[in-house]
Amino acid sequence: MTIQKRTVQKIESRLSLTSTPFMQEQRKKRVAAYARVSTDQDEQLSSYEAQVDFYTRYINNNPEWEFVAVYTDEGISGTNTKKRDGFNRMVADALSGKIDLILTKSISRFARNTVDTLTTIRQLKTKGIEVYFEKENIYTLDAKGEVMITIMSSLAQEESRSISENVSWGKRRSMEEGKISMPYKSFLGYEKGNDGLPKIVEEEAAIVREIYHLFLGGKTVREIAEHLTGRGIPTPKGKKIWSVSTIMSILQNEKYKGDALLQKTYTADFLTKTIRKNKGELPQYYIENSHPAIIDPETFALVQKEIERRRPKRRQLHKNSPFNSKVICGDCGGYYGRKVWHSGSKYEKSTWRCNRKYDGESCCTTPNLDECELENAFVTAFNQFHKEKEKHMAQMEKLLSRLSDTSALERELDATKAKHARLIEDLRSYMVENTRRIQDQGEYNRRFAEMDASCQEAEEQVNSLQKQLLEQHGRREQISRSLSILKQCEDRLEKFSPDIWNAMIDTVTVSSDKAFTFLFWGGTEIAIRLQTVNPKK
Repeated sequence: MTIQKRTVQKIESRLSLTSTPFMQEQRKKRVAAYARVSTDQDEQLSSYEAQVDFYTRYINNNPEWEFVAVYTDEGISGTNTKKRDGFNRMVADALSGKIDLILTKSISRFARNTVDTLTTIRQLKTKGIEVYFEKENIYTLDAKGEVMITIMSSLAQEESRSISENVSWGKRRSMEEGKISMPYKSFLGYEKGNDGLPKIVEEEAAIVREIYHLFLGGKTVREIAEHLTGRGIPTPKGKKIWSVSTIMSILQNEKYKGDALLQKTYTADFLTKTIRKNKGELPQYYIENSHPAIIDPETFALVQKEIERRRPKRRQLHKNSPFNSKVICGDCGGYYGRKVWHSGSKYEKSTWRCNRKYDGESCCTTPNLDECELENAFVTAFNQFHKEKEKHMAQMEKLLSRLSDTSALERELDATKAKHARLIEDLRSYMVENTRRIQDQGEYNRRFAEMDASCQEAEEQVNSLQKQLLEQHGRREQISRSLSILKQCEDRLEKFSPDIWNAMIDTVTVSSDKAFTFLFWGGTEIAIRLQTVNPKK
C-alpha cells in the first residue's frame, strides 16, 4: 500500500489583504511625564523643578511627539499611590485615551510598592499605553518589560523598607537623647526657634492660657469652643470652627507644661503608612523640662484632676452648668443631673435629681431640686463660711504648706521607677537567655510568668504614685485659687456667683431629709437644711 505524503496548505486570510488608505501624516504620539520628590527640603524641591523642566523640553523637542503634561507630586512618599493626586490624575487621563506614552525617571519615582507598580502598569497595558523608565531603560510593552519591572520594583520596595527602618532608628536615638520635635504648623503656642527647640509664640500662648483659665473657671469644653469660634480666633490648623476634641487635646497635652512624651504613636506598616497609638508595642520616652512652659505644672495638674472629676459622666465635660459633677445623692453616691420637664411647651421647667433615682429596684429618696434652690443654698452656706473668713484662710495657708512638700512622694516614685526598670531588664535578659541555651520550657514559662507579674505590679505602683502626686499638685493649686478668691471677697454674697462656686466648692451632698452638706476646698463642711435656705439672712 502506497503511503500518501502529508501536505500542509496555508489558507490566507482575506481580511489581511484589505487595503489600507494612505495617510498623508502619521498621528503624533501623545506623551506625558511623571515627576515626584518625597520631601519638602530645598534640595529635593530643586531636583523636582529640574525634572519638570527637563521633561517639558525633552518631549517638545521630539517632532514625533505631542506634549500632554508633566504630572507631579511634591513632598509625598512613593510607598502608596492612594494619596498621590498627580499620579492618580495621570493614570485617569491615560485610561481615558489622552496619553500614549508616559516617561518617568525610574521605577522608584513611579512607586516603591511592587503591587502598586505592577497593577498600574497592567492597567495601562490593557489600553496599549506604554511607560518608559529612563534609569532602568525599560519599556513596559516590551516582552521582557514586566519581568524586569517585577525585579526592579521589588528592589525599590525593599529599599523603601530599609529607609523607613533607618528613619525610625534615627528618631528613636533622638528620643533617647531627649531631642523633641513638634508639628509646628498645627501646634498652638510654639514655633521652631533658631536653636531648633520650641519657642513660645506669645500671641498664641495667650489663647492657650485662656483655654485653661476658662476650663478651671467652670466652662465646659463646648462652651470654650463656641467662645473661641465666636471671637473669630482660628484653630491650630487655621480653621474657623473649634471642636471639643481640639480643646481637649490642648487641655491634656503635657507639652504645654514644658514636658514631652515621645513616641505616642508609631508607623505600623511602611507601605500603607498606617499610624497606630502606642499601647506598649514600643518604648516611650518622657522628657521633663524639655522646653519653655506655657502653663505652670500646678495649673496643668489641676486641669487633669478637674477632667477626671467631670469624666464619670462623659457628657459633663460638655454640658453647660456649674453644678455638673458636683451635686451628689446622699442615698447612692451618684451625681445629680439636670432634667427638663414639658420640653418645648410653655410649662418647660428644669430640675435636678439623682441620675440613678430609678435605676435599681428601690428608688433614691433624695428630693428633686430647682436650680434656684441650689443657688440659694450655696449663698447661705458661703455666707456662714465667710463669717469665719480669717480662721478658714489660716487653715488653707497651713494646708498649702503641707501640700507643697512632695519630696517624700517623689523619692518613693523615683525608687519605684528604678525598681521597675531593673525588673524589665531582668525579664528581657531572661528571654534572651532562653534563645541561647536549651532549658526546660515548663520551668521557663513558670518563671517568666512570675517575673512578668512582678513587672506589672511595679508598673501599677508607679502609676499609683504618679496619680497621688498629680492629685496633690492639683489639690494644692485648687486650694491656692480658693484662698485667692476668699481674700477678694470682702462682703457677704447677695446672689449666686458661678466663679465663686467653682473656686470654693468641692462637692455638695443632698440627703433625703432635704439637707445640703457643702464641702469647701480646704476640708470645711457646712450643712444647710432646705427649709431654712434664705440667702438674705
